[in-house]
Amino acid sequence: MKKLVAQQQLEEIKQDFRKFVYVLWKHLGLPDPTPVQYDICKYLQNGPQRMMISAFRGVGKSWLTSAFVVWLLLNDPDKKIMVVSASKDRADAFSVFVKRIIHEVDFCLHLKPGKDQRSSNISFDVGPARADHSPSVKSVGITGQLTGSRADIIIADDVEVANNSDTQTARDKLSEQVKEFDAILKPLPTSRIIYLGTPQTEDSLYNKIGDRGYQTQVWPAEMPSEAQIPKYGDSLAPLILKMGLKVGEPTDPKRFDAEDLMKRKASYGRSGYQLQFQLNTALSDEERYPLKVSDLIVSQLDGESAPMTFQWLPHPDRRVGGDIPNMAMSGDYLYYPADNSDVTMPYQGVVMSVDPSGRGKDETAYAIVAQLNGYLFVLDAGGFAGGYDADEVLKPLAMLAKKYNVNEILVESNFGDGMFTTIFS
Repeated sequence: MKKLVAQQQLEEIKQDFRKFVYVLWKHLGLPDPTPVQYDICKYLQNGPQRMMISAFRGVGKSWLTSAFVVWLLLNDPDKKIMVVSASKDRADAFSVFVKRIIHEVDFCLHLKPGKDQRSSNISFDVGPARADHSPSVKSVGITGQLTGSRADIIIADDVEVANNSDTQTARDKLSEQVKEFDAILKPLPTSRIIYLGTPQTEDSLYNKIGDRGYQTQVWPAEMPSEAQIPKYGDSLAPLILKMGLKVGEPTDPKRFDAEDLMKRKASYGRSGYQLQFQLNTALSDEERYPLKVSDLIVSQLDGESAPMTFQWLPHPDRRVGGDIPNMAMSGDYLYYPADNSDVTMPYQGVVMSVDPSGRGKDETAYAIVAQLNGYLFVLDAGGFAGGYDADEVLKPLAMLAKKYNVNEILVESNFGDGMFTTIFS
C-alpha cells in the first residue's frame, strides 16, 4: 500500500515541476520555495521553445534550472541537455549539481550512470538512456567546443558577463557565438533554448534576443514605480503586477526583506542595484553612462561664427539619419536642433587638442572646439597616421590651426612634449 502511495506521488511530481522542487528542497534542507520561485518553475515547465529568465541575484534561478534538468530526465531519460556558461567552471558547477541530485534523491537513483556509460562530472549519461553519440548532460564554456554535439535542451546560464560584454566588439563576438546554438539544437517541436542571466548594459545580448524569437520574463527584487514599469516592455512577470505591492516593497520578502534590500542597495550603489536586482538596464545605464549622444546637437557650422542660441529637443522628427554613423547604445540617437536664433556672433575662443601617437603606428588625433555664449562647438576632429615628428602630421595640423583661427593648442604629454616647437618657433 505504501508503495502504491509513493508511486502516485511520483506521478504527481513528474507532472508538475513545482511539486518536484518542493520535495527536492525538503531533501536539501532548504526553506519552502517562495511564490517567485514557484512562478519561475511554472515558466520553466510551460514556457516557449526560446525563452529568457531574468531574475534578481540570489533568487536561485540556476538551482531551479538544475532541478529542472533532473525533472526533464526523470520524465524522459533519452533527452540530451547541454549547459553553456561564460566560463567552463560555471557550466561544470551546474552539471555537478545535477549529478549530485541524481545520486542523492531516492526516486532519482535509477538515473545514475551505468558501468558502460559516461559518468564524468562534465559529461555523463543517465542509466535508462539509450546509446547515443551525445551524453545526457554536458557542460561547456561559450568559447569551448560547442560543435559536435546535439541537444534537445540548451541551458545558457550567464553566457554574458562583464568581461565578455564591456565593448561593442566583445558584444558582437558573443552575439555570433550564441548563434551556434541553432546548429546544436535538434529540429524537434520539444527542443528548447533557455537563457538565464542578468543584462550588463542596455546594449546587452539579452535585450536583443527578442528579435531572434525569444520571450523574456523578468522578476525584479522590488516593486517598480509606474514610471519604471513601461521600461520593462512586456517582459515583466505577470505575477509581479498581480501582487498589489507598493512601490519599493520587496517582491520576495522570504528571500530578501526590505531591510536586506536596503543594505544591498547601499553596498551595490544605485546603478549596480538597478542592474543586479531590478534588471532594468535603461535605468542602470542612465547612472553608469550619464553622457549620451542625444545630449549633443548636430548642426551646420562655419569656421568663424555661430548662432547665439539653440533649442535642444530630442524628438523623433529631429533624429539624424542617413550616412551619419551612430555608434551609441540602443535607443540613443543624434538629433538636429529644434530651432536656433538668427543672430550670429564670432566665436569667443578656439582650442585645438592633440593626442600624439609618438613614433608608433597609432594615429595622431586632434579635435578643434570653439566656444560662444556657453555653447561648445566641435568644428573639426580627425587624425593623421604618423608620429609627432613627421612633416605629414605637423604641417596639416598647423594648417588646421590657421584655418580655424585657433587661440590655444593643448598637447597630451605622452611623447608629445615640444611637438609644436618646430612648427611655431
